[in-house]
Amino acid sequence: MINRRTFSKALGVGTGATAASLSGFQGLPAAAAAGQDATGSPTTPALTPVTHTSFDSLKQVRAGLLDVGYAEAGSAHGPVVICLHGWPYDIHSFVDVAPLLASQGYRVIVPHLRGHGSTRFLSARTFRNGQQSAVALDIIALMDALKIDKAVLAGFDWGARTADIIAALWPQRCKALVSVSGYLITNLEANLKPLAPKAEYAWWYQYYFATERGRLAMEDRTKRHELTRLVWDTVSPTWDFDDATFERTAAAFENPDYVDIVIHNYRWRLSLADGERRYDGIEKRLAARPVIAVPAITLDAERDPFTAPGDGTAYRDRFTGAYDHRSLAGIGHNLPQEAPAAFAQAVVDADRL
Repeated sequence: MINRRTFSKALGVGTGATAASLSGFQGLPAAAAAGQDATGSPTTPALTPVTHTSFDSLKQVRAGLLDVGYAEAGSAHGPVVICLHGWPYDIHSFVDVAPLLASQGYRVIVPHLRGHGSTRFLSARTFRNGQQSAVALDIIALMDALKIDKAVLAGFDWGARTADIIAALWPQRCKALVSVSGYLITNLEANLKPLAPKAEYAWWYQYYFATERGRLAMEDRTKRHELTRLVWDTVSPTWDFDDATFERTAAAFENPDYVDIVIHNYRWRLSLADGERRYDGIEKRLAARPVIAVPAITLDAERDPFTAPGDGTAYRDRFTGAYDHRSLAGIGHNLPQEAPAAFAQAVVDADRL
């Protein structure tokens, strides 16, 4: 377990600077927790935590339509943080974030999303649906199963979208939010309109998955491995990860429902695959682009090809509560694993907004 002294060293600060840099962890105002530059603007320090390769505790629980596999760290009685991964990633995106938060008294829950890792559908008859509302309801069901009334929700990619949806539609379940890339709730009508060519280029795999050729590639274990590794390399161009780091996550892609969930998710976004009628009411509410009123911190990664221009201005009006935005230089798409202490700091600071 990481103690406070180790955590301070991980952040690159001496004991005299700990109160200033980690005031969020000390229960002081969140504005000071991130530090400030000469102009008084919030800053995020360069952070290098202790490196971990696995979780101490892996569990299973029946929740809604699923038997959910999840990692847990920290005090069973601490305030809860639920960390949500994206694609093509798994719970290892938070393998360094979780102990940092656990060392500060949090109970950290990191679930495998449907179709990933050890998460399984309870029934073979359940449609393998990857649409956004289904994934969000999985997390509500997980909270119910674990008797968690309210949690800080923090995620990136699919995980950020899931956290955004819960914060927007079920704010009573979300104490605070950390969302990488800001407001990611999918609007199907808007997704029918083309983006700038450079932005479309970054989404190459989405269009590949829209074809049967793309599905066949994902069903082929070797090609799936090569494809997901290529995505890692291209969307995190400055992250110097080794083969073992990728392989630990790639094991989660062997889930028997992985291909169906991934293909449906990306086809549904382009209106090339139907969702389920049971979610129509939720999707109608999401199409209205509901605002998020819970305390929130949004994070943008400089080297992430999906980061919108404008330093968060494109989605600022969707956040109406206490709010902070941070940009991380030199960081790519898998922000929690590339900059885990910066992500952990954002969680604690959001909890203090």
